[in-house]
Amino acid sequence: MVRRIKTYIHELKGWPGFRWDHARVSVRLVNVRHRQGRLIGRMEGLGFQLRAEAVLHTLTEDVLKSSEIEGEKLDRDQVRSSIARRLGIDVGGLLPADRNVEGVVEMMLDATQGYDKHLTARRLFDWHAALFPTGRSGMSKINVGAWRDDKTGPMQVVSGAVGKERVHYEAPAADRLREEMKKFLEWFEKDNSIDLVLKASVAHLWFVTIHPFDDGNGRIARAIADMVLARSERSPQRFYSMSAQIRQERKAYYEILEATQKGDLDITAWLEWFLDCLGRAFDRAETILAAVLKKARFWERFAAAEFNERQRDMVNRLLNGFEGKLTSSKWAKLAKCSQDTALRDIEDLVRKGVLTKDAAGGRSTSYSVAPFK
Repeated sequence: MVRRIKTYIHELKGWPGFRWDHARVSVRLVNVRHRQGRLIGRMEGLGFQLRAEAVLHTLTEDVLKSSEIEGEKLDRDQVRSSIARRLGIDVGGLLPADRNVEGVVEMMLDATQGYDKHLTARRLFDWHAALFPTGRSGMSKINVGAWRDDKTGPMQVVSGAVGKERVHYEAPAADRLREEMKKFLEWFEKDNSIDLVLKASVAHLWFVTIHPFDDGNGRIARAIADMVLARSERSPQRFYSMSAQIRQERKAYYEILEATQKGDLDITAWLEWFLDCLGRAFDRAETILAAVLKKARFWERFAAAEFNERQRDMVNRLLNGFEGKLTSSKWAKLAKCSQDTALRDIEDLVRKGVLTKDAAGGRSTSYSVAPFK
């Protein structure tokens, strides 16, 4: 444990009586609400198949990036397959997923697809158990499906080398958790006095400040925010990812959290940052829409062409955002075929104008989807 003398927001008289400058926040809220409505309208104007693809793309990003914020890198194809299988989306070539992938996906889908169900302590415990199916976080055994007990000392967020640690934050003591979470959950379900987009922001801050679990608090806080955003749209369909945008702005995210938790009960700055970040998530959704439309145009263009199952699966991987360079050896490994078969598949697609050889040749020959309009 690292000693600290700083007072935190949860130790202040009046906690958790958050307040903010309504005039300052309202300007951003009106703008964000307008853009949210326009984005949802555009996405819902797509055909069923394109809309399903956009939802699949968005949820995949959400799961991947929320885990990346905490330093955990999941397999994109496993995440996508797990989501598609659970939502009944036919994408072909579904892969089995590891337990940790299935757990994160299960939590996220329960939050967003079941946005209208009550949030309870039992439901949070189930989410936590899904995140940590082995009962461990890394090498450490943790309390799973239960509030933390602080047996190893206070819950602190610390950085720096041994002997030079810096405490960024210390959460409420374990003996306060039952009452703290009771207040939070009652407010979450019963207080309808503020706009739901603002409520998503307050809920995120409030939950992560309580930090009720040994681990996974950030991911669960972001799932809670997504749940409230889904309530604000009265729809389980997700067309933008707040977690993906937070991942882009991770440094600023942690800085504003720390400043708010070491400040007073005026959370205006946090709300402004959250709303601005949400607006940038809407901008990012345009990229998702462009990728979905590009994929649709591709398959329309090559509707008459013949593809074997391996070729169709690998081309879809490329269109979905393949990481790194595609080589014949990678093709063979992913498609579970021989190097010769992989090369024949690739050369056939090059002849058809589907793939193009990248500039760097020789032993490092790689391929990309040929440019098209």
